[in-house]
Amino acid sequence: MKIDASKPLEYSTEENSNKIFGFWVFLGAEIPLFATLFTVYFVMVDRFASGPSGSELFEIGPVLIETFLLLTSSFTIGLAVHAMRLGYKKAMMVFMALTLLMGLGFIGIEITEFVTYVHEGATLQTSGFLSSLFVLLGTHGAHVSFGFLWGTAIMIQLWRQGINPATANKAFIFSLFWHFLDVVWIFIFSFVYLKGLM
Repeated sequence: MKIDASKPLEYSTEENSNKIFGFWVFLGAEIPLFATLFTVYFVMVDRFASGPSGSELFEIGPVLIETFLLLTSSFTIGLAVHAMRLGYKKAMMVFMALTLLMGLGFIGIEITEFVTYVHEGATLQTSGFLSSLFVLLGTHGAHVSFGFLWGTAIMIQLWRQGINPATANKAFIFSLFWHFLDVVWIFIFSFVYLKGLM
């Protein structure tokens, strides 16, 4: 394995560069998935049947906390990558741990939100609006949950192996995934929650 010292560690081998390119292709494939879910939601947004509308259901407080957690975690994963590039393993681990803890907080609030909706009689079967809402939010939440598990596995590898071309590549690819989820959340926050509260 030939290492190019002139490049950042995560790009330092041809294999690493190919993996990053491949992950960009994967993220490109994720865009149509979420675009489809948003399209279905926009088609169903006014189809309440006997269930509540967004303005009756949504509470801005928990959503603002979710937004703060996820956007702040995007900053901390950026700091983790910066620490990685400087070779600061301990700082990288701290910033990754903070990122994952905020992700876990986000998941906890979203689960609480779903449980509250169900207790209020707003279920997947209640209306087209609610089924599209649950699928959109659930798909994003599942991605965040997977990201939490993936990030935890990378942290274990970093703890055991330190910062090397392989672990740097994995951590960088994870950061791309996490930033992507934050971008999707901005769209959910803006076009589902804020628009729904109007």
